[in-house]
Amino acid sequence: MFEIKVTERDLLSHLYLTGLIYQKGMTSFTLSGDTLCSEQPLQGEQLSNSTSTLFSAHANQHKLVVFTEGLHLQQLSLVAQSLSGFLDIAFFRVIQVEGVNGFAICAFVTLKTQDNLNEQLEIVANRFCVELCLAGNTPQLTEPGLLLMDMDSTVIAVECIDEIAELAGVGEQVSAVTLQAMQGKLDFAQSLRTRVACLEGADEAILQQVRDALPLMPGVANLVEILQSYNWKVAIASGGFSYFADYLQNRLNLDAAVANDLEIQDSKLTGKVRGSIVDANVKAQTLKTLADKWSILPSQTIAMGDGANDLVMMNAAALGVALHAKPIVRQKADIAIRRGGLDSLLWVLAAR
Repeated sequence: MFEIKVTERDLLSHLYLTGLIYQKGMTSFTLSGDTLCSEQPLQGEQLSNSTSTLFSAHANQHKLVVFTEGLHLQQLSLVAQSLSGFLDIAFFRVIQVEGVNGFAICAFVTLKTQDNLNEQLEIVANRFCVELCLAGNTPQLTEPGLLLMDMDSTVIAVECIDEIAELAGVGEQVSAVTLQAMQGKLDFAQSLRTRVACLEGADEAILQQVRDALPLMPGVANLVEILQSYNWKVAIASGGFSYFADYLQNRLNLDAAVANDLEIQDSKLTGKVRGSIVDANVKAQTLKTLADKWSILPSQTIAMGDGANDLVMMNAAALGVALHAKPIVRQKADIAIRRGGLDSLLWVLAAR
């Protein structure tokens, strides 16, 4: 093990940590106060050599993946101190994935307790403006897998029905119902039919107007491309509408898309949905159906969403990911990505 003293200024410098990784070749390290201990000698540094090592086997340890724009060593130290009552950190490892800008840091940890752990992670993540994703055995990036994503506010940065309603002049009444549904206060099927009924008589051209302006979530295209390069399947299961899901399937080269069908007659919305509703249970069943279709192991499945309607699907997957989600969803998901792009999920999958 090789030690280096770090000045207070360098502890606070993102450039210093970046230099250690890219110029000095640091891959694994511990951090105690102002002393950084590297697993291997760093290029161009005069380091003291110790025969002891802390980089032991970590097969049974949980992984706490930490990342943010401008991450520095002081943030890692503060995170470790704030979580000391809940977990012990053995060492840190640098995570990089080809095609994803920047890096993440994986802390290999031993849990002391799981009581209120998600709540504490939420507090610490917000206090120090970092992403904290705590996971045990996660799907492996290098093995075939399945990612099933919600569409509205997950793949795209809007709720399509709210956008349609705004253009149709019924925005406020539809948004109120949407909010209650996403918070789990209303039955989804009933709330969807209620919202769609408000759109009766709206011109079909509104759908195209919304579709042509759909804003993708940051990192989603990169996530799909990289996952598929590792022989993963990527799909949408949405309580939204196939008019948009099918378009996104083509735009992003997704492997499948399942959503609800709006009924349209004479170029007008009738205010009805054709067929059965794609609700929480249908989303969960879609995960199993697609995994079986493509011979994907259950341990290699991921479900990602932002609302209460996604929790059943997320619980059915090996890894449930809350993406820019409501508080209740962040609390119940396996991991939460609060601010980062979708492709930051790749750091979690690559953490080994």
